[in-house]
This record gives sequence, structure tokens and C-alpha cells, in this order.
Amino acid sequence: MTLWRRRGASVRIPLHKRLLVRLLITSGLIAVCSVAATAWLAVATTTQALREEQGQALADDMEVLADLSGYAATHPDWTDVTATVRRLSERTGRRIALTTPDRRVIADSAPRGTSLPPGAAAAVDPLHTDTYSERGAQIPGIDPRAVGPYRLPEKERDTVAALARKRQLCFSRFGLKTRLARTPSGRTVLTDPDSGATPDYVPDACADGLLNTPTPTEEKATKALKALAQDCLTKAGLSGGIAVPVGSELGGVDARDPLSGKLGDKERRLAQPCVDEARRTQLDPYVAPVAELFLGTGDTPAVLFDMSPGNKAKVVGTAALVLAVTVAATALVAGRLVRPLRALTEAAQQPPELHVRVPVTTRDETGILAAAFNDLAERRERLEAQRKAMVSDIAHELRSPLTNIRGWLEVTRDGVVEPDPALLASLHEESLVLQRVIDDLQDLAAADAGTLRLHREPVRCDELLQQVAAAHRVAAQVELRTRAEDALWLDADPVRMRQALGNLVSNALRHTPPDGTVTLSARRDGDEVVLAVADTGSGIAPEDLPHVFDRFWRAEKSRSRRTGGSGLGLAIVRHLVAAHGGTVDAASEPGKGSVFTLRLPGGPSPTP
Repeated sequence: MTLWRRRGASVRIPLHKRLLVRLLITSGLIAVCSVAATAWLAVATTTQALREEQGQALADDMEVLADLSGYAATHPDWTDVTATVRRLSERTGRRIALTTPDRRVIADSAPRGTSLPPGAAAAVDPLHTDTYSERGAQIPGIDPRAVGPYRLPEKERDTVAALARKRQLCFSRFGLKTRLARTPSGRTVLTDPDSGATPDYVPDACADGLLNTPTPTEEKATKALKALAQDCLTKAGLSGGIAVPVGSELGGVDARDPLSGKLGDKERRLAQPCVDEARRTQLDPYVAPVAELFLGTGDTPAVLFDMSPGNKAKVVGTAALVLAVTVAATALVAGRLVRPLRALTEAAQQPPELHVRVPVTTRDETGILAAAFNDLAERRERLEAQRKAMVSDIAHELRSPLTNIRGWLEVTRDGVVEPDPALLASLHEESLVLQRVIDDLQDLAAADAGTLRLHREPVRCDELLQQVAAAHRVAAQVELRTRAEDALWLDADPVRMRQALGNLVSNALRHTPPDGTVTLSARRDGDEVVLAVADTGSGIAPEDLPHVFDRFWRAEKSRSRRTGGSGLGLAIVRHLVAAHGGTVDAASEPGKGSVFTLRLPGGPSPTP
């Protein structure tokens, strides 16, 4: 919490009441509203476009991967892939780069020397494709376009196509509609016009067995596949009675089961990995080696926001709402801040003699300011009263001795009284009183103006106390004692210090009965020297103790100036001690006496 001081007391402002915190909260709320409105507007106008753009980008990525996988499935190497890469880059607006697994560039649509993206988007391997995202991929993960030795020559291709057309004609006589489709190996097959799948039902009249008979090229490739798979099948304990015909996955005949023979589920699970590995081994020389695919953003970012009439209306409406909230919040906070300041201004413009106060309605900085203004007005009123009282006291202090001097001089001039030595001594005493008041006023004026001169020198405390006690012991009717620790020194003006201590001793003597005691003491307290004047006199009432250092103040208003002093001694003590960089305070208990304590910075002892 922020700590303020008011009349010497601490005033703590709660954190939520501070002006700075409230301004920060208001600014924060406005900022949050602005950010929230901007975020909502951005989300509302760009979400759909972003979704469309992301969907298009994902589709483009899948198309690029599919095209490059198809290239790898139909080419033994990447020699001529550059043209394909540039074509795909121009169509999608993306940067496309192919590298070997060790990051050696095969083809790149970006200029030479352009750094690659931090990570590869995918691996292009037609023998290990993504079964779930790659279009047409087989369960074993082999690209269907990788046919290798199963590709039919033109003559066999024409023969199979003629058989397919013949079967299609047969199907049509039974009301079955089919469509001719060519597999990647070049074999023509019949498919359903709607689903694209192979027809489930084949009329007996159309099942001549010729269309599904492997061609010589397929027989040769199938025989090689059996030889590659035989060792693996033998190790798995499946060497007897297992035939491995070519299936539709290899672009061969329209066989539904890649494994022929009567196999149980367990034997099928054991044999399938052998067949898959044999296929990859057989196709490996016919496909391009594995490559890493890198995709970049390209040079033409998508436009996610368009200034359509609807979007313009959203922008204008949101901006107007935020502006209205900002103006309302600012007006509310400004009004709460200006209201007490306006009251302070009106109070300050009132005539000074009215001493107007303002109401304190808050506990924040403006409330503290209002309380400080009220304190200032109260102090000003009190100082004004003190100023009037001081002028009256000064006039009284000067009028009393002057009246006495004037009266005695007039009766002497008129011959009523002879100017004998007793009269002259009385007039001299009145002039001394007048001189003492004038000297005290001059010291106070110099202290107030900051022109009080000090002639500092090393002062030994015990000697200082003895000198003061000796000066007052002759006229004192009480016991004067001194008590000081050894080797205590002050860096002070000895004349001014004797004056300050003398004023305290004189004050103590006036308030101490004849059988009482006045004690002057000196001791060290850390780096400070503490000088004290204690008496066993009548003491000071608690309500009067705060005013003992005020000018012209006396506890007993009826006391004679001749016996009670001018009321300036203690005020002079306070100024003299402050000029030396120290402090003075008083403690008293009625009926038991008073103690005046001076705390001054200690000084070094003089070097011999």
C-alpha cells in the first residue's frame, strides 16, 4: 500500500483505491475490449476463408504427393522429375522440393541456393505408401501404379481388351451394365458404372475363364514372384500346397484373393508378409528410390479478409462500439477525478480569511489531497491566530518596560521624584528587560531567515555543562548538579550552545522550588551526544506540553514578565539546536518535574 503522512501520522491507501491503479484498470479494460472486439472481428471474417484455404492446401499437398508417388511408381529413377515438380508448383502456388534421404537436392521449384524448410512434409516411396491418406494404396502399402514386370505389351493389351469387350456384351444381354477400365499394367477390366468396383455376379454363360487367364507376361512375373516368396514361406512352415497367383493389387488378373489354395486364417496371416516382401523385392528395380518431399508457402499468400459490404459493416460497427465504450469509461473516470479537483479550486479561490474546507469523500490520492488542503487551511488559520497573538505579545513585551521607563522619567522631570541611585537602578533593569526581548526577537528573525551564523569548534561537554552551571549558580536558590561522561565532544558554536543550555536552566530555575534540584547531564547514544536539563519543579500539564516551544507561549498567562520570562527562550533553543543539526524535545510529569533533551551529532576530539 502507498503510505502518506498527515500531521505526523501514517495514512495507508488500499491498493484498489489508488488513482494509478484505477487508471491502469480502466486502460486495461479498454484495451481488453478493443482486443476482444478486434479478435472477434478477425475470427468472424477470416475463419471460413481460413478453413477453405487450409482445405485447399491439404488437397494440394495430397495431390502433389500422389503425383510424385505415381511418377516414382512408373520410373526407375528421378532423372526427369524436374519438369513434373515445376508443373505442380505452378499449379498449386507452393514451393516443392525433392531430396535424397541425406538432403541432397533432386529437384526444387525454388531458385538454386534457397534453404529448405526445417522439416520434410512426407517421404515419397511407392513401395511404402500411407494406406489411409494415399489414394488407391494397397493394404500392404504398395502404390497400385507400381506394376513393374506385370506391364502388358501392346499385343497382349489388345487381346485382353477384346476379351473384356466380349464379356461386356455378354453382360448386357442379361441387363447388367458395366464399364471398361484399364489398370496401370494395361489390362482391361469390367467395373460397375456407379461404384467402380468389379461386378460381384457373373452369369454362367459369360464365365468362359478367358478374361481372367494370365497372359504370358503375367505368368512370367507371377512365377518370379513365387520363387521370391518360396524361401520365406518355407521358413514359415507353409511350403507345401501354397500357390501365389497375381492379384488385382498388382495390376494383373481379376483375382480376389492374393493367396490361392485352401488356407486357414492363421496360415493366411503367416503367408501374407512373405508375399508382400516378395512383391517389394520384385518391384524395387522398376521404381524410383525413396525421396524426401519438402513443401513451402510460395510467394502468393492467401487473402483471408476481403472488404465486402458485410465486412465493412462489421468493421464500422465494432469500431463505433469500442469508441462508445472508451468515451463512456473515460468520461466516468474523468468526472470522478475532476469533481474533487473542482471543489479544491473553488475553495482555493475563496477569500483567505474564510479558511474554507472541502469535503473528503474518497480515500484515494484526491482524498489525500483534499485532506492535505484542509490541514493546510487549518494550519493557516492557526498560524494567523498565532501571528495576531505574537504581534500583541511583542507589543505587550515592549510596552511594559517602556511604560515604566517613561513614567519614572516623567515624574522625575516634573520634580516629583529625585533621581536617586535606586530609581536609576530600576530604570536600568527595565532597559535590560527591553534589550533582552529585542535580542531574542533578533535571534529568532535570524534563525527564520537562515542567517544565523555559527562559529563551530570542538567543545568538550563536561566543560560546557560546568560553565553553564557556574553562570547560574550564584543567583540560584536550588542545587545545580552536572553529570557528564568522559571524552564527549561536540562540533558546535560554544556561545550558542551556552545560550541554549542557559535558556533551559533559566526556565528550570523559575519552575523549581528552593529545595529542588536542577541536573545537567551529557551522555553518548551511538553517534549522537545527548544533553539533558532535568528539574524537580512543578512540571508541565500534558495539554500544554506540545506548545512549550511556541513563541510567547506561557502555561500561566497571569505570570509576570519579570518573573515568567518573555516566552521566547524555548523557541530560541529549538532554532539553535536545529541550526546545529540536532533535535530537542520535552518530557514532563506534573508535580515531579520536567526533562528537556537535546540530541546533537557527536564531534571528534581535537588532535593534540
